[in-house]
Amino acid sequence: MLPVANWQEKYWTVRAEARCSAIKYKGPDILRILILIIVIFLAACSSSPEKSEGSGRKAAETNTALGRNYMDRGQYEIALEKLKKAVAFDRTYAPAHTLLGAVYEAIGETEQAGQEYKLALKYDPENGDVNNNYGAWLCATGKGKDADRYFVAAIKDPFYQTPAIALANAGSCALDRGDMDKAETYLRQSLEFDNQLGASLMPMAQISYLQGEFLRARAFLQRYQALGVMNVESLYLGYQIEIALGDQKSANKYRLELQDRYPDSIQAGRTASQE
Repeated sequence: MLPVANWQEKYWTVRAEARCSAIKYKGPDILRILILIIVIFLAACSSSPEKSEGSGRKAAETNTALGRNYMDRGQYEIALEKLKKAVAFDRTYAPAHTLLGAVYEAIGETEQAGQEYKLALKYDPENGDVNNNYGAWLCATGKGKDADRYFVAAIKDPFYQTPAIALANAGSCALDRGDMDKAETYLRQSLEFDNQLGASLMPMAQISYLQGEFLRARAFLQRYQALGVMNVESLYLGYQIEIALGDQKSANKYRLELQDRYPDSIQAGRTASQE
């Protein structure tokens, strides 16, 4: 037998010898039970907290990625299932909460969306995406004055990859509140980051029109349309700009396009009444 190195090893050696004696004395059933207990104990020891936590985060990341893919395809029910799994694996994983908020918004569950955005902010308060999304939610739910600081926080995040979007959201939110000066400041800053961002070009066209700068409004709208975007708002704004500039021929083009694409819209009805 090898020499016992210290009292602890000696203690466990004595215990082991005692157990062996007990096993020999009490029979094979006791032996099987003890072996089972030891196996369970060793398995529990091998699963350290660090490993368990790492596995949970990995599973959360995997399910969040799957949820994002399903969300992009419009499969919200499956996306919701995957994202709920993600937060079940790791409730502190902010990207999962953010995407859950986006899915809930998409299906009309506004209050639930807000709760998820708040949780994302709780677990990652300096993240640019998290702050931008919560700010956008506040603005969409009529809390625009509270949203501003979250857009600013998003822009301050040095790792945030799309500051142009946060600035565009801040500008549109300010425009909704009627603060055109602040809106224009934000939107121009946004275009400095990305001069082809439709989310900034369209509201800049609107602001220019409201300020009576019709040529500038036309220029911004043309840049917006060059992106291949044509919707009821841009067509009606184009019609209004050309009427203001006295270009009836161009205004008629917008009017006909609007009535052809969106015949039941309020805007088409307005242009029809002005023929």
